[in-house]
Amino acid sequence: MKILIGYKGTDVGKDLMNIAVKHAKAFNGEILIVTSMIGGEKTERQELTDAEKNLDQAKAYFDDSGVTSHTHLLVRGFEAGEDIVRFAREKNVDEIIIGVRSRSKVGKLLFGSTAQVVILDAHCPVLSVK
Repeated sequence: MKILIGYKGTDVGKDLMNIAVKHAKAFNGEILIVTSMIGGEKTERQELTDAEKNLDQAKAYFDDSGVTSHTHLLVRGFEAGEDIVRFAREKNVDEIIIGVRSRSKVGKLLFGSTAQVVILDAHCPVLSVK
């Protein structure tokens, strides 16, 4: 079983990783740890370095938990939600686990919601972690 986690290294990330470990162990799965950034002028080099560091820390956590994992920093010019859905389809992922955070209606309107796009557009089951 392939499990994709959308990971940014935030507070939700620890709960998300704990659930991913449980699912991977229960279903003999592997985990794809994914961070998506638009790239180009919108992404600074320091942001990429920080994202790589967060991915390496997440991989170390899964390695310590005895779960096979692979990191993927996506910088393909897409918004995060669309990029995660496309990548999941490309890699034939069986489940996506993504963190959600509360945001006002105006905030969602202005900034969109990565989780909402993933939940609505994914080809596979999506588990949201609050």
